[in-house]
Formats: sequence, C-alpha cells, structure tokens
Amino acid sequence: MLIDLSQAVGAYLHEVFVAKFQWIVLLGYVAQVMFTMRFVVQWIASERAGKMVMPIAFWFFSIGGGVLLFGYALYIRDPVFILGQGFGVFVYARNLYFELRDRGKAAPA
Repeated sequence: MLIDLSQAVGAYLHEVFVAKFQWIVLLGYVAQVMFTMRFVVQWIASERAGKMVMPIAFWFFSIGGGVLLFGYALYIRDPVFILGQGFGVFVYARNLYFELRDRGKAAPA
C-alpha cells in the first residue's frame, strides 16, 4: 500500500513537473522566485534591525514578481490568478509611490 502511494505520488510529480513542462512554466518559476524574494529581503532587514522593517526592495520585488505572475496568469488564462495578481500589482505600485513620495519629503532641501 505504501509503495502504491509512493508510486502514485511519483507519477503525479513527474506528470506535473516533467511531462507537462512548457517554456512558459519557466517564466512562472522565475516570477514566483522573484515574488518570494520580497519576503526574504523583508525578513533579513527586520532581523538586522531587530524590529519589523519594510525595505524599498520589498516593493520592487513585489512589483517585478507580480507583473511576471500577472503575465503568466494571462497566458494560462486563469481568471482567479489574473484578478489576484492584477489588483496586487496596483497596490504594490501605489505603496511604492507613497514610499518614494515620503522619502522625497524627508530629504533635506
């Protein structure tokens, strides 16, 4: 029984990651790695500061990964993914705008 389950899981993973591989999936992987990096840079910055920090790189990774994931979602024609990433990119860009605006106000003249 355990061997059957192991073989079924192995066959499933092979089908998903090898047999059905398309080059657009590579874009999806790159996009997901970029999107994940936003959490990595935020975590590292917070650990270094000893408190929650939101570095500007977080927003750049959010926008870059979000745009690539949005493009991937459009290509695979997934309406849920399209709506989620499309709205998210707008929010990330707006937050980056606020961050850059506030940094500009804080800079000495």
